[in-house]
Amino acid sequence: MNLPNKLTLMRVFLIPFFLLFMYLKCPLHYFIALVIFSAAAITDALDGKIARERNLVTNFGKFLDPLADKVLVIAALAVFVELPEVRFGAIPLIIITAREFMVSGLRLLAANSGVVVAAGMWGKLKTAFTMVAIITALVWLSACNDFGIPFPEPFVRAVDNIIIPVLMWISVALTIISGGVYLKGYWHLIDSDK
Repeated sequence: MNLPNKLTLMRVFLIPFFLLFMYLKCPLHYFIALVIFSAAAITDALDGKIARERNLVTNFGKFLDPLADKVLVIAALAVFVELPEVRFGAIPLIIITAREFMVSGLRLLAANSGVVVAAGMWGKLKTAFTMVAIITALVWLSACNDFGIPFPEPFVRAVDNIIIPVLMWISVALTIISGGVYLKGYWHLIDSDK
């Protein structure tokens, strides 16, 4: 197994540990979850880059890399829905999950037609921004809950009610745009007359 595939597998194996520490109420549990999620996000940035630069692209990697990304992001957003400290609710999770199902379906149709659907600029931007939004929320959870940093109340309200929700809604907007770009580019594969 080559290095990019090992990194992708590592990301998959980190997901249950991320979830464990999000729920496990031990000292520094949010901080540990932040470190795990960040490590997983770094493997996401590295595996594809290494695979392309060293000509190590495999079918295994093409299959598992996007799946690992989707599960990691959806797992984090699903946990956030349950946390009262994170205030963006289930709508981002639903939109992001729906987009991922749609793109996966398009990839399947494209594969049946012999077409490869490569990750586009909007998809990469969406993934990067979503990772940043999730990491920001995890940093905030850790700072407030694990380390008990006494931030001034106006700052707490600004982060809780403006900064984190705005980051997540920008991510949602990029998700919708990237989904629209994929749909437009591959609409011919789902022509209702075929």
